Amino acid sequence: MASKREKIKMKSSKSFFFYFTTKNKTTTPERLTLNKYDPFIREHCEFKETK
Repeated sequence: MASKREKIKMKSSKSFFFYFTTKNKTTTPERLTLNKYDPFIREHCEFKETK
């Protein structure tokens, strides 16, 4: 059985840093935005889902 979870890349809005995570495409079809820690600028900022 195929998994409904898909790997996504979360890119920082203030630097070039990014995270990889997974999300369920059926429950959240829109793009994610999360506040996460960016170690390059040493503060929390918004991370957006990219392709």
